Amino acid sequence: MIDVCLLGTGGMMPLPNRFLTSLMVRYNGKCVLIDCGEATQIAMKKKGISSKPIDVICFTHFHADHVSGLPGMLLTMGNAERTEPLLIVGPKGVERIVNALRVIAPELPFEIKFKEITTDEETFEIEGMPGFSITAFKVNHNITCYGYSCSLKRQGKFNVEAATAAGIDRRYWNGLQKGETFTLEDGRVITPDMVLGDARKGIKLTYTTDSRPTDSIVRNAADSDLFICEGMYGEPDKQAKAREYKHMTFYEAAKMAKDAGVKEMWLTHYSPSLVNPAEYLPDAKRIFANTKAAKDGRSIELRFED
Repeated sequence: MIDVCLLGTGGMMPLPNRFLTSLMVRYNGKCVLIDCGEATQIAMKKKGISSKPIDVICFTHFHADHVSGLPGMLLTMGNAERTEPLLIVGPKGVERIVNALRVIAPELPFEIKFKEITTDEETFEIEGMPGFSITAFKVNHNITCYGYSCSLKRQGKFNVEAATAAGIDRRYWNGLQKGETFTLEDGRVITPDMVLGDARKGIKLTYTTDSRPTDSIVRNAADSDLFICEGMYGEPDKQAKAREYKHMTFYEAAKMAKDAGVKEMWLTHYSPSLVNPAEYLPDAKRIFANTKAAKDGRSIELRFED
């Protein structure tokens, strides 16, 4: 199970009832925050989420509406007596950008580690999140920008008959289910593939903002259980503006969701001029029926299929 909370849905500037873009993903007691715009901390407080257990912060890009909440977030984490290292992931230059922002948050009781994404696509895993991986993929904005797909693998069912027939002691069953390999005293090696069936369908979440439609988004979002995508403009007359500033309309996002074969799409990163996103939802739903105009704090538990 993966807990997902879209903390903020605004683009460019925060509004009284719409905070800037950020997403919280939680699994196995670990927390990944994607983007940290202004007012992210307020959005977390409203949802009852603490900043102390954040293990990873991933940045899509370095425009202010995606990074301006970081200094305050770091200070709050430090004031909460955090001592565990924090991993920050982002495009090339992430360490320089974060250290520049830390001029106003210079002293922290924890170490910050950095992972710089320099290729068009890169997959990595997070310590303490078994079976969970993150893929960063480049999108098409006016500066270097990445989307992120989070995937949770699901192993095959444990085959009791196979384990019994192979004479494997029950004390090893739990470890084998977790992917562990054992060498017995007689030298025999027992491996998970001896007792597990074929891998089953896992869970996939894809998040992207600040981009024109691009094949990399469709490819990486393919078959996602949830696709969270920028819908900067809902108004039909904003197509030219979307192209000029390299953003997306509701209808372009819906077309990508349809092409990627996702289960559900949440629109986010609205323009401040877009007062009521739901007003333009019917036309987007005609392209992709399971489109939602997300509001701040929208949450879901993504679970394995039965």
